[in-house]
Amino acid sequence: MAEPSVEDMNSTQGPNTTQGNVHAHEHMISTSVLVIGTGGSGLRAAIEVAESGTDVLAVGKRPKDDAHTSLAAGGINAALATMDPDDTWQQHAADTIKESYDLANPRTVEIVTQGAEQGIADLERYGMDFAKEDDGRISQRFFGAHTWRRTAFAGDYTGLEIQRTLIHRAEALNVPILDRVYITKLLVADGRIFGAFGFDIVDGSRYRIHADAVILAAGGHNRIWRRTSSRRDENTGDSFRLAVEAGACLRDAELVQFHPSGIIEPENAAGTLVSEAARGEGGILRNGLRERFMERYDPERMELSTRDRVALAAYTEIAEGRGTENGGIWLDVSHLPRETIMNRLPRVFQTMMETQMLDITQSPIEIAPTAHYSMGGVWVDPVEHSTDVEGLWAIGEASSGLHGANRLGGNSLIELLVFGRIVGQSAIAYSSELGAQVRSQSAIAEARAEIDDLLSSEGTENVRALQREIRNLMTEHAGVVRDEAGLAEGLEKLASIEARMSEVGIHPDIAGFSDLSHAFDLKSSVLAARATLECALERRETRGCHNRSDYPEQDENLQVNLVWSPSTGVVKEDISAVDPEVAELMRHEEISQVGKLVE
Repeated sequence: MAEPSVEDMNSTQGPNTTQGNVHAHEHMISTSVLVIGTGGSGLRAAIEVAESGTDVLAVGKRPKDDAHTSLAAGGINAALATMDPDDTWQQHAADTIKESYDLANPRTVEIVTQGAEQGIADLERYGMDFAKEDDGRISQRFFGAHTWRRTAFAGDYTGLEIQRTLIHRAEALNVPILDRVYITKLLVADGRIFGAFGFDIVDGSRYRIHADAVILAAGGHNRIWRRTSSRRDENTGDSFRLAVEAGACLRDAELVQFHPSGIIEPENAAGTLVSEAARGEGGILRNGLRERFMERYDPERMELSTRDRVALAAYTEIAEGRGTENGGIWLDVSHLPRETIMNRLPRVFQTMMETQMLDITQSPIEIAPTAHYSMGGVWVDPVEHSTDVEGLWAIGEASSGLHGANRLGGNSLIELLVFGRIVGQSAIAYSSELGAQVRSQSAIAEARAEIDDLLSSEGTENVRALQREIRNLMTEHAGVVRDEAGLAEGLEKLASIEARMSEVGIHPDIAGFSDLSHAFDLKSSVLAARATLECALERRETRGCHNRSDYPEQDENLQVNLVWSPSTGVVKEDISAVDPEVAELMRHEEISQVGKLVE
């Protein structure tokens, strides 16, 4: 595989020093395909490109071995029929569309479920060791709302093992990966992508990357809520802003999955997940009055109810004044045998000891609903995941189409493998057929100036404080339950924050340029928040994860996707018809879920 070419130069436009008297050095790199994001989806796409012999570069703002994919625990879906021979991709598709509350794109669902077996085979080819039965078959277990056992796994570290496997394969192919480089802008000339611009988070040096094709794989936007399962400085809506500023649209930004069990303390870990396995093993939910409240919301399944229903129940208990002193509820596993907890819930035990020095074999865990997954994202074509900007693709949590109003557990990991392969092939074909690449010096100058202007900013507004205000307003006005007045008030508060952004002060120091990173995170968060609030305002119904207290019923006229851009606002998009064979399977009587965690 040809290596991307690199040329170093000193920037001659704008101020050539930073506040630390460090020259603003600029690296210029040329490659056929640029991948932004080094999690599972980005690495899978980069591997596909590299295996074809086409030059590729992957760039990420986090270390590649610490990407968000590594946090996924439960498993990855494919209708392999290793445990249940009656399972088929058609039934997997039917389950996915049904659980999406009919907002998933049927063609996207078909592609993922049909390609899932190949995705698992690719991982095995790269060396991943799935849990196996005694006879060598890949083990598969139930995840909630699946008709059959189709979730393959590697202990409760499936995402981490996938990330490690993809890193090893990328290294074997000599895929160049730039860690800790923050992409600030996609470069566009005459409506066509020609690369990206960014800076090194540690030393502040600039990167101008020329590329035929750009694949956006930089995650979602659930960090803009106060409690979130995403870690600090990730999933702030980077993909959304980069795409929209390049001319793309977003779809279904309002559809965000809230997980029922995120821890409350300490503040720097608020939202960190307590695995739903804790409920699956017999954990009990109690409110601040120590009442086992799920009997009011789902008396048959109790704690084994669906993720969205448990999250709504917890929210209701807290909102109606029956929560804990800290605004949460209790999840108690202390009645279980210690051996069960240590063998079946080791990550939960370890997490609570590390964050709170809490022994869950003795004490309950204080939790509250937490923003967990962006089910909407950048608008993409259902087949190739190309955007409406020539030369730009989006995959993984950055994209939209598969999940609708509720994500089926285990589907996100297989999505990134299937579309990582497809998008990689599409980008290769586009690059190889490109006759000439038009570039724009004004676009490059604009990208430079955006960074220079922030570095010279000495305003009194603190970037972190404004980020906190966004997270507070999104939690208060666009959380688990929403209404017209609250969403409108949220938009008013957001407008005030947008006005104050021009007065931020940026102060790089000996520790690096993280302050500059936070400023761009803030830009992304504001755009993602506006898209979410405006779409949530237009979806005047309750459907899946989207609960409107003023519109408690599902509206069949809103079985549409909501497409958003700053220029057009919110536009309704019709959803294509479901294949008759899949539609018939959606009507079949469900397999009993008794005793299964429905997630």
